[in-house]
Amino acid sequence: MSTTNTTKPFDIAVVGGGIAGLCLTIGLLKHNIPVTLYESAAAFGEIGAGVALGTNAVNAMESIGPDVKAAFEKVATFNQWESKNNIWFDYRRGVGHGAHSGADKDAGMGELIYSVKTPRPSAYVHRARFLDELVKLVPDNIAKFGKRLMDSETLADGSVKLKFKDGTEAVHSAAIGCDGIKSCLRQVVLGESDPAAHAVFSGKYAYRGLIPMDQAAELLGDELARNSQMYLGYHGHVLTFPVEKGKTMNVVAFASKPSWDDPSWVVTTTKEDLRADFEGWSSHVHSIITLMQKTDIWALFNHLPAKTYVRDRIAIIGDAAHATTPHQGSGAGMAIEDAYVLAEILGGVKSADQIHAAFKAFEEVRIERTHNLVTTSRACGQLYDFELKGVEDDVEKIAEDLRTRMLWIWNEDLQKEVADAKAIFEKTSKL
Repeated sequence: MSTTNTTKPFDIAVVGGGIAGLCLTIGLLKHNIPVTLYESAAAFGEIGAGVALGTNAVNAMESIGPDVKAAFEKVATFNQWESKNNIWFDYRRGVGHGAHSGADKDAGMGELIYSVKTPRPSAYVHRARFLDELVKLVPDNIAKFGKRLMDSETLADGSVKLKFKDGTEAVHSAAIGCDGIKSCLRQVVLGESDPAAHAVFSGKYAYRGLIPMDQAAELLGDELARNSQMYLGYHGHVLTFPVEKGKTMNVVAFASKPSWDDPSWVVTTTKEDLRADFEGWSSHVHSIITLMQKTDIWALFNHLPAKTYVRDRIAIIGDAAHATTPHQGSGAGMAIEDAYVLAEILGGVKSADQIHAAFKAFEEVRIERTHNLVTTSRACGQLYDFELKGVEDDVEKIAEDLRTRMLWIWNEDLQKEVADAKAIFEKTSKL
C-alpha cells in the first residue's frame, strides 16, 4: 500500500483493459500514480469462458488490495463437494488401456490417475464476470475506449508518444503494454524482426463450451460434473470445472495439430469434427461432447522467450510479455503477479527519470519465472496428451510428474520478489 498521499510527478499509460491491465491500474492508483488506461474495444470485455486461479494468483490479488480479493471472491466458484475443496483436478483416463492397439480398448476408462492437491481451495471464475467486478474498482475518468495502439515513439525527454488507429496521439511519462498475445508494444520493445516478437502455434487447439450444470450432472453424475476433472488421452485431453457458483460447467477439449495456417485463430467447425477428434474416448468425454453447443475451435499460440520486457520507458507484462498455453492454468495468475510486483516497484519511484530503472528491476525478478511458465506449460500439454518423451501413456509416471509439477508456481514468495526488485532498483536508480 502507498506510504504517502502525494500524487507522483509522472504518469503512466496502461495499454489494454483485460485482467492484467485492470489489476495493474488498480495497483498504480493505490500508490497515487496518475494513470490512463487505453482499451481498443468500445467497452471493457473478456473473451473465453472459465479461468482457474491458483494460490499464487489469490495471494497476488490479496497483495494488490482487499478490494481486488473481494472482487474475485464475489465471482469465484469452488469445487462443489467440500471433500474436493483442495483438489486442483482429478486426473482420469479418457481412453482405455488398449485404445492405441485396439485390444481391450475400453479397459480403465475414467479411472483415477492422480488427484492434485492445492495449498488453498481451488478457485475458478468466469472471465467476463471477474472483469466486471474489477472494472468497478477503476474510477470512470481513467479509461479511454476505442484506442487501438498502432505505434509508439520515445521522445527526446524520455517520455512516450502513443499513436492510435483513430488518428489521435497521447504522451505519457511511460507506457506499460497489457495488450495481450498480439501486443503492439511487444513488437516495439523487441523490434519487428525479432523471432520472439510474434506468437507461434503450440501444436494444440481447443473447443470451449459452457454447459448448464443440471444437464451435466444428469449425464455425468454429481461427482464428475460438480468438481474439476481432467480426462487424458492420445493427442488430446478434456477438462471441466464449475463456474458461476456451480450453475454452469466449463469445458475445454484439446486436440493436436502439427501446424495452423488459417489467419484467424478462432474458426468454426462442425459437431462431426468434434466427435471425430474424440472418437474412441470414454463415455464421460462423449457425454460432455453431446452437451457442447458451440463447435468453434481456438488455436493455441504462445510466445518464444523474449530477451527483454523493457525498452526505454516502455514495459510489457502478462500475455504481452509471456503468453502461454493454458495447460497449467496459470496465465492469468502470472499476469496478476506481474501487476502486483510492478505496481509495488513503481510506488517507490520519485521521478520520471527513475522509471526505466524500475522497469529493469521488474524484469530481473520476473523474466526467468515467466519464461519457465511458458516452457513447462507446453510440456504439460504433451504430458496430458501422452506425448511427453519418456512418459508417454505410463500413468504411474504421469502421476509422479503431477505430484510436484505445480508446486513452484503456487508456492512463490511474491513479497520476496518485491523486496529483491526494490533492492535492485535502489542500486541502479538515482535516489
